[in-house]
Amino acid sequence: MSEENIVTPKKNIDFNCDLAQSFGVYRNETDLDLIDYMSSVNISCGFHSGDPVTIKKVIEYCKYKNKVIGAHIGFPDIQGFGYRTIEMDDEEIEAVVLYQLGALASFAKAYGLEIEHVRPHGAMYRQAAENITFALSVAKAIQKFSKWLIYYGAAGAVLDRVAEDTNICVARELQLDKLYKFSGEIDYAQPAFVDTERSLRRLKKLIETSEIDNMNEGYTRIDFDTIHFNNSAINSIELAQEASKIITPKPVNYNNVEASGWV
Repeated sequence: MSEENIVTPKKNIDFNCDLAQSFGVYRNETDLDLIDYMSSVNISCGFHSGDPVTIKKVIEYCKYKNKVIGAHIGFPDIQGFGYRTIEMDDEEIEAVVLYQLGALASFAKAYGLEIEHVRPHGAMYRQAAENITFALSVAKAIQKFSKWLIYYGAAGAVLDRVAEDTNICVARELQLDKLYKFSGEIDYAQPAFVDTERSLRRLKKLIETSEIDNMNEGYTRIDFDTIHFNNSAINSIELAQEASKIITPKPVNYNNVEASGWV
């Protein structure tokens, strides 16, 4: 086997999930159950979900649990939970991103914390994964707020291009319950599956070879940094518990610092 084909098992992977996805009387009762198994937490900022009291309580809990926090941004679509695409020009994209980052940063500051990353939600996540123009607009807005923030997005060519064109730090994300095309992109036309054992086999394969099974009955190698756990899945707690037994997750910034030799 040639040196370029030798794969070193990944020892550092970030686990992330979305929290504060309640609004008013509409509560997500399992909102905090995943946090013990995560290394990074994405906190909704009020546009697709997350009212001020919920955001405050989750910030407090993340500080108590010593978790890295990030902003979970979305389209202004409470009624549709951010799953509906809203057409916006560059100025509007910048405004909605900055508005949400500012809201969460104010809560974080009040508790002596800082947001370290940004992850789009729902329709915004998909559009950022498929549309390079949209993705660049989101990334530039994030950079305008802070050049130190990490942009979490779906692993693939679009995110790689964003990193190259803007020099923003990105975290390439995979999801254990999504179906992937041969190209390594999520097939958004297919629903997520619920199969804990299959997801765990995928995780082990990713750790060993950085490969994930694709819809062509083969494997696609993907460069990735973080794995997203969907707290609305009925097996989310079981999957997170078992996944954390396979590998202890570490935040992306810790991994970056460790790679530089500082820790």
